[in-house]
Amino acid sequence: MSSSVDRVSRRAAVPGPEQDDPAGTGTSGRRRRQLPSGWIFVGPAAVFFAIFFAYPIIASFIMSFQTREAGEMVFAGIDNYARLAGDPIFRRALFNTMLVLFVQVPVMLVLAMLLAVMLNSSLIKARGTFRVIYFLPALVSLVAYAIVFRILLNTDAGLVNQFLGAVGLPEVDWLNRGWNARFAMIASMTWRWTGFNMVILLAGLQGISQDVYEAARTDGAGPVDIFFRITLPLMRPIILFCAVLSTIGTLQLFDEPFVLTGGGPSNATLTLVLYLYQQAFQSLNFGYASAIAYVIVLFVGILSFLQFKFLGRGDVT
Repeated sequence: MSSSVDRVSRRAAVPGPEQDDPAGTGTSGRRRRQLPSGWIFVGPAAVFFAIFFAYPIIASFIMSFQTREAGEMVFAGIDNYARLAGDPIFRRALFNTMLVLFVQVPVMLVLAMLLAVMLNSSLIKARGTFRVIYFLPALVSLVAYAIVFRILLNTDAGLVNQFLGAVGLPEVDWLNRGWNARFAMIASMTWRWTGFNMVILLAGLQGISQDVYEAARTDGAGPVDIFFRITLPLMRPIILFCAVLSTIGTLQLFDEPFVLTGGGPSNATLTLVLYLYQQAFQSLNFGYASAIAYVIVLFVGILSFLQFKFLGRGDVT
């Protein structure tokens, strides 16, 4: 009985809703007085976001419907988007970007998954050292590693061609022939990003309870069955996360082709963002470049939706 009386007393001591304190002298009044101070803290971030994020997004969208005539931007309707449909260089850039997306990204994720499983095994000694070694490329500057690959793959004095010559193989003109240059770009990206994805996948593997594996082994499941029937299904959300990140990164690919080959030879390594850069800052065609930017946004949205639809089905909860 005494506890019930105490609860009623405490309930009575709690201030009521705002309408119970019209003078604003209670808790609600103090909250109203604290509101301006809250905006003082949030205001700079809101202004920063509006100036450097929201305004450029809106301005570039408007600019995608404009073109430059006599030094001034004039409204051009959907001409920029219609021009993209018939632009052979844009189609070449789109092909190169999709080639990287559908070749490099799956290869990289498979390698990252294999490395993560290997480094998650208790059979491997010095796992911490191997994790650091595989993750180190992700810490290297994008421009620095692209320059290093450019030096390594130099036709005349590159270390790769010197090694090929030492073992009796012919030298390869890595950066001056179309498919060779594409392969060099894909190889350098795989070296750079496999360790990064491996760390994310390894964190996911370590989150799986060992009880699940012990139960499977008790039921007679082998390593292959455990990997395909337990590990992969439980890792699906993590794999989806890596796939979406890699897709967005590939559609924004710029540094590697810019430093390695400059988009050449004959636009063989030209990507969508590199073409956007050429149109905006070399040709000063900002309206057309803005249209390319929003086509990239459209591709990111479509591909991310498809990945969520097909890889995100049947998530394990």
